[in-house]
Amino acid sequence: MKQDYKVIIIGSGFGGQLAAMNLTKEGITDFLILERRDFMGGTWSQNVYPGAAVDVPSLLYSVAAEPYDWTQKYAEQNELNQYTNFIIDKHQLDKKTAIKSNVTKIEWSEDIQRWVIDVEGEEPYNAQFVINASGPLSTPVTPEFKGRDTFKGKSFHSNNWDSSYDHKGKRVAVIGSGASAAQIIPAIAHEVAHLNVFQRTPHWVMPRGDFVFKGWQRALLKNKWVYKALRILIYWCLEYRLIGFKYSQGLLNLVGKSNSVKLIKKQIKDPVMQQQVTPDFAFGCKRVILSDTLYPAYCRDNVTLFDKYNGIKEITPKGIISEDGVEHELDLIVYSTGYDATDGVISYPVVGRDGKTLSDAWSDYPRAYLGTSAPGFPNLFVVTGPNTGIGHTSALFLIESQMSYIMGCIHNVEKRNRKVIEVKAEAEQKYTDHIHDEMTKTVWQSGGCNSWYKSKSGKVIAMFPGFSFTYRRWAKNFKPVDHMFDGQ
Repeated sequence: MKQDYKVIIIGSGFGGQLAAMNLTKEGITDFLILERRDFMGGTWSQNVYPGAAVDVPSLLYSVAAEPYDWTQKYAEQNELNQYTNFIIDKHQLDKKTAIKSNVTKIEWSEDIQRWVIDVEGEEPYNAQFVINASGPLSTPVTPEFKGRDTFKGKSFHSNNWDSSYDHKGKRVAVIGSGASAAQIIPAIAHEVAHLNVFQRTPHWVMPRGDFVFKGWQRALLKNKWVYKALRILIYWCLEYRLIGFKYSQGLLNLVGKSNSVKLIKKQIKDPVMQQQVTPDFAFGCKRVILSDTLYPAYCRDNVTLFDKYNGIKEITPKGIISEDGVEHELDLIVYSTGYDATDGVISYPVVGRDGKTLSDAWSDYPRAYLGTSAPGFPNLFVVTGPNTGIGHTSALFLIESQMSYIMGCIHNVEKRNRKVIEVKAEAEQKYTDHIHDEMTKTVWQSGGCNSWYKSKSGKVIAMFPGFSFTYRRWAKNFKPVDHMFDGQ
């Protein structure tokens, strides 16, 4: 395998796949995907925990150019994995991918005007352009609980679920109450001897309303015009929710919070538990969970819910001691404690011009023009970078939009017969200032919660504070004036 490419793509999830597909469409075939795992596919190939599923309707949580014969409204992990493999196989991306290629560092070489990509156990690669598509859900976080490493039983993060371990009939603890935990808990509660759920902060929960497509519905969806029309309808039904997240707390409460409160009262009869699961922050401030089964699982006789008033004091060789001093003996601890999706957007060192590191540039908080390009780091593009997350519609819509900008950058370099493109510092500053000015209007910033949307700075980094079609318009409208070519 050669070591020099026009484009290196890091990561083989949806971001990497879309990058490869768009490069091919542009006639650029001199690229290589580097995947650190021994398989391709990203999040939905990696996350195999029980109950794993998407919380955006399948028809929209898919590549626009690649419709699929979905079996249900919200696809489960196995079907999402099948879908990503379908794309990989159709576009023969496996032939353009090096698996077991763990990137340890990338550094811009002024001498050769290229990126040098260090890979564990391999010779370095060179590339004119680098597209980082490692994704925001690639760096799991496990809190440093006192005594964590002393536990003698089985333990793992939900991102690294050990399918070889049989949890049935075991004493299990799930630490966390976010999206992954909300799927795991109902999936295993009826299988384990006893389940202890340690919840630091409850989330607002809405009814999921999932259903399996009937035969005639699947047959109808095979018509491309019907499929496209339904995608458009779903998109606009979801898009309007931003009005609540940004402009109208009253609307959020009317449509969201009221239904969540009804769900609590309907599914939980114990007033103490009702209080335990009711958040003390604004609806939408944290990620809203879609589930019809979480609260019934909490109510099972073999499930104990611990809230912030009686959380984890210490982990011991035998299990967990709660704040009331009681030791709960366990066979398995599952850390469903999320990811470093803000400050840890890129997990490996990035060294740009003049030895400047991306971690130094982002010492205050991660920031980038269109969430994609940073001054001082030429020919580098970050997929799902700062402020490109979307809480009300499909993340794939934003990724596809980013591709318009990235391809626009590469196209303009080619058209001008140049080698290097770099966003101007003043353009990035203007964009970032605007993003965070707009963010103050959102419930994510002002809703009174401390979520993974925020970086250590307190600024919301994960989310885009506007309509997704606004971002798409910006991404498609490439502005040469905001960029330098070959340093000019």
